[in-house]
Amino acid sequence: MLSYQHSYHAGCLADVHKHAILSVLLTALIQKDRPLSYVETHAGRGLYDLESSESHKTGEAQHGIKAIQQAGLFQETHPYMKTLLKIHNRYGKTIYGGSPAIARAILRPQDDLYLMELHPQEIKYLHRNFRDKNIHIHFRDGYEGVLAISPPKAKRGLILIDPSYEVKTEYQDCVDFIQKIHQKWPQAVIALWYPMLPSQYYDEMMKALNNLPFETVDHRSFQYAEARKDKGLFGTGMYIINPPWGVAADLDEIDSLLKEFISTQT
Repeated sequence: MLSYQHSYHAGCLADVHKHAILSVLLTALIQKDRPLSYVETHAGRGLYDLESSESHKTGEAQHGIKAIQQAGLFQETHPYMKTLLKIHNRYGKTIYGGSPAIARAILRPQDDLYLMELHPQEIKYLHRNFRDKNIHIHFRDGYEGVLAISPPKAKRGLILIDPSYEVKTEYQDCVDFIQKIHQKWPQAVIALWYPMLPSQYYDEMMKALNNLPFETVDHRSFQYAEARKDKGLFGTGMYIINPPWGVAADLDEIDSLLKEFISTQT
C-alpha cells in the first residue's frame, strides 16, 4: 500500500526520538576518516514544511519538535540540534528535515547516500530536494533495492529501515529483510524504527529479532502517551544492530531528556 504520506506527521514526537538517535549514530560514525555509506529503505521526500496545511491539520509538530525546541530540551551542541540548525539555515526556519536531510547535514563529501522510495509522489519531491553528487536516489522497493546494492563500495555504513507499517505483514517483512541484509552486509549498522500501536504487532517483531544471533544490539523505546485501543500511536522504538562504539551514554541521555519532557507535559 502507498497511501501513507509523512507530511502530516513530520516533526512529531516519534520523529524527534528517531532523528535524535540517528543524529547520534551518524555523528559517531564520521569520527573515523574512512568513507561511509548511508542507506534508507523508505526515504520519503526528506524535507517538510511545518507551516503546511498537512502539518497544521494534525498539529503533531506543535506537540513534537516545536514544543521540544521551545522547552530548550536539547543543548544547542547536541548533534540533533546542530543538524536541525543546518537544515534551517539552508531551507528556512519552517522546514523540518526527514532522515535523508538529517544524514546529508551530518555526512561528508566522501560519504555516499542511497535513498529508496516507491511512492510516486514522494519520489518526485525526493529528486527535487536532493541533487548532491554523492546522493543516489532509487525509485524501487526499498527492501529489494537495498539488497541489490549491498554491500556498497564503502562497507562502513548505516541502514535505516523506516517503513509506514500500513499492513501488519510489514513487521515480519522487516525481520526477513534484516536477516538477509545482515548476512550480505554483516558489518553494517542496522537501525530499525517502529511505531508502538495498540495492535502491538511490534511485540512479535521484537521477539523474533531477539531470537536472532546478533553480536551487539541496542534497543530503545519511548512511550509518550497512554496505550488505548481507541487511540493511535503512543510510542516509538529503535532497534539497533552493531551500534557504534561509545554511543550508549548519548542514547541514555536522549531517553532521559524525552522522559523528562513528557513528565512536564502531564
